[in-house]
Amino acid sequence: MNNKNTLIGFVLIAAILFGWMYFMTPSKEQIAEQQRIQDSIRRVRLEEMALDSLRQAEQQRADAQLAALQTDTAMMAMDSLGLVQQRQNALRDKYGVFAASAEGSEQLVTIENKLQRLTFSNKGGFLKQVELKDYKTYDSLPLISFDPETALFDLSFFANNRIVNTSQFFFQPYVNGQPYAGGDMTVGEGDSIVFSQRLTTDDPNKYIEFVYTIRDDNYMMDFDIRTVGMKDVIATNADYMSIDWAVDLLKQEKSADRFADESVYFRSLNDKDVDHLVVNKDSEQTVTNKLKWISFKQRFFCNVIVAKDGFENAKMAMQTRRSNNPRYYKSMSANIEVPYNVSAETNDIPMQLYFGPNHFKTLRSYKIGLQDQINLGNFFLIRWINYGVIAVFNWLSQYGWNYGIVILILTIIIKTLLFPLAFKSYKSSAITRVLKPEMDAINEKYPKEEDAMKKQQAILNLQRQAGVSPASGCLPALLQFPILIAIFRFFPASIELRQQPFLWADDLSTYDSIVEFPKFLGMDHLSLFTILMTITTLIYTWVNNKQMDYSSNPQMKPMKWMMYLMPIMFFAIFNNYSAGLSYYYMLVNIITFIQMFVFRKMINEDKVRATIEENKRKPVKKSNFQKRLEEAQKQQAKLQQQQKKR
Repeated sequence: MNNKNTLIGFVLIAAILFGWMYFMTPSKEQIAEQQRIQDSIRRVRLEEMALDSLRQAEQQRADAQLAALQTDTAMMAMDSLGLVQQRQNALRDKYGVFAASAEGSEQLVTIENKLQRLTFSNKGGFLKQVELKDYKTYDSLPLISFDPETALFDLSFFANNRIVNTSQFFFQPYVNGQPYAGGDMTVGEGDSIVFSQRLTTDDPNKYIEFVYTIRDDNYMMDFDIRTVGMKDVIATNADYMSIDWAVDLLKQEKSADRFADESVYFRSLNDKDVDHLVVNKDSEQTVTNKLKWISFKQRFFCNVIVAKDGFENAKMAMQTRRSNNPRYYKSMSANIEVPYNVSAETNDIPMQLYFGPNHFKTLRSYKIGLQDQINLGNFFLIRWINYGVIAVFNWLSQYGWNYGIVILILTIIIKTLLFPLAFKSYKSSAITRVLKPEMDAINEKYPKEEDAMKKQQAILNLQRQAGVSPASGCLPALLQFPILIAIFRFFPASIELRQQPFLWADDLSTYDSIVEFPKFLGMDHLSLFTILMTITTLIYTWVNNKQMDYSSNPQMKPMKWMMYLMPIMFFAIFNNYSAGLSYYYMLVNIITFIQMFVFRKMINEDKVRATIEENKRKPVKKSNFQKRLEEAQKQQAKLQQQQKKR
């Protein structure tokens, strides 16, 4: 009976696993609700767009005049001073007080700290490129956070009846409040650099400034948008400014992972929920709640913008498009509204920027929930199990051991904690083997289908007399299921395993290919750790099936072959996953074999038989559950008899 329950437990585990994977996608109702919210927001925005179009009409006229000056070759014959004057007038018509900043040449400034190499451009005043110095791509190239040729950061607002987009202008760089003198810079030990880019008007006392504070040993930098003397320039009815931020992410890993959850993540300022766009397909979403941060997340790295006072509204999108860059991976964008006090002489909009790894401890250190974008499981129990696993994993990692050894010790610790459950399950199996002759006698006594209830009642009475719980076989397996799922989430999300070699695997975070071939049945390689995991699982299944007597229950024979089929199915899934994950499950199987050998030495079936006979002679008090179960069975038997009489 115990082996049957164990089999049922494994089938339940497989069903729950595949069901959980299937139901991860949002329902049609959820998608429809998101679309309804977006449509209502669009209707509100239409009114604003109508006003914008009127304001843009004048700007378009100036654009046409400037374009004519740039393309008409006949202008070359004009008086040079007249041409310059006309061009200045055209720039003035188009850009207003910012006309002087509309022309220039791009200048790049590089600032390094221990972790990053940051390249700023005076065109648009924002980051041109971010390199993470401690990491490389899967093919040993410098790890660049985004494609510098297509990245966009644009602050837009109304000024003098015009739409101003800061990405069009050339800023003036400053270092620690002084004009930039040239050359690359390095942040000293325990120090910081305040680097700013200033967009000036025709009045040097009126400007917009992007201020960056870069520290020596931190992936997070302060980023403030400051306006000085702009209340007579920016439209008097403007209570917000708009940020457009868009990047093309680059491929950093050898393989994609289905559960990497690469998407746009965001956190609400009020309820502190962390949400994200639909994963693995093009999607967009508009959020009207105040947001604390927005993240463009890849499997192991993310680009985050943080608002200290919250973003008012945000429209986020993710898409995959055509690109000439061979390393192009995915495009992510966000249109964000930030509050602006038009009556203030000086405005400071405090924000922060994070360009770095999805390392749980690092992200958690900022205390704004950034670590929640690492998917350690949606169910709270799974997450809390992984918090404990992470603590043990970090503790073991500090000794400098190879991560293959760390995983081995972690597996031993987990199996040791689960030892009581495994022992109880094996003991139940031993008792079931001892009871098998009597259970076979019951099956022979009640061979007819209409006597199924009587047979079940007799088996329950036998188990109760022997002191066996009907759930003692499958319950321990089900109690271990949350740990199975937690580990399934933990290893693919662990950046610690990235590019860490062990034995023949050169990177435990991805598959360990030993054979590659043209794609066939969805596979183009074979992973050795996955093969070994499958072999050990098949051996365990064979050993487990040897203890089961399928001849006494012909209906269970198809389940025997299903148990052999399941490891093959899991091989097709795990073949593309982390080698560390397959290695862990292989170790679990090996340690289980060792435990079974120990259990056989610990449990003497002759003593078990004597204990059972002694229990049979003792009066057994029925629990309330057993009484209710027996009463329900009697009622069901009566109902069946009544139906036969009809």
